[in-house]
Amino acid sequence: MKIKKVEALQKIANDIRINIVKMVYNAKSGHPGGSLSCADILTVLYFSQMNINPQEPNSMERDRLVLSKGHCSPALYSTLARRGYFSEEDLKLFRKLNSNLQGHPDMNKVPGVDMTSGSLGQGLSIANGMALSSKMDKKGYRVYCILGDGEIEEGQVWEACMTSSKYNLDNLCVIVDNNNLQIDGDIHTVKGLNKIEEKFESFGFKAITVDGNNIEQLIDAFDRAKMTKGVPTAIIAKTIKGKGVSFMENNASWHGKAPNEEEYIQAISELTGSNANLL
Repeated sequence: MKIKKVEALQKIANDIRINIVKMVYNAKSGHPGGSLSCADILTVLYFSQMNINPQEPNSMERDRLVLSKGHCSPALYSTLARRGYFSEEDLKLFRKLNSNLQGHPDMNKVPGVDMTSGSLGQGLSIANGMALSSKMDKKGYRVYCILGDGEIEEGQVWEACMTSSKYNLDNLCVIVDNNNLQIDGDIHTVKGLNKIEEKFESFGFKAITVDGNNIEQLIDAFDRAKMTKGVPTAIIAKTIKGKGVSFMENNASWHGKAPNEEEYIQAISELTGSNANLL
């Protein structure tokens, strides 16, 4: 792995985090915690792994991504803007009246959004259909689906896992943003959720556990997923909710609220090393 490549991706992920905080602050609403935790995952996918072209967002040959945890749209919008699907200036319109950048992604309004999402638990079923279509039509594109760890408490997720395995969807890669927190607190306390890797393996997946905030480990995991044949892959990405902002890290209260001005200034200062250019 070339160090310069990793450092470049780390810089992009940090830029994405800055825009996440700005978007949620300007909108006075949104979900910063889970958006910050999955910024590295989205960075690696869109800037290193996926076969995509922002100038042809609807190409039939493109790889697809389903952000099943659609409330973390700030992370997806920030990534798409940084990748060139639309102007970063548009991020200022997040959650504004009549804006295309709604609280949950809408595939009919935002270039680069492959599936409208937000109803938790449904994304993998949709990703299955995309991956199966790719195989049936011999298109060869890959499908990625990002799930929250709290989200996988939904029964539909495991029904979908059975489908992934039944049809040998080795062009499908599930990523669990395993930050250990959901809206009501710790996932182990809320539902007793544990042994996530073993659960996916029991459903016929190749499971890979990595530090989901480590660029190099993520690249390696996605490369391994591409080489896996005959079964789908699940990457259990162990992340930190609120990653990059000290007072948001590992704090469930930042699941779905905006920072006030003082908190915003501190967050941007931590991410940029400066309190300049705050808005």
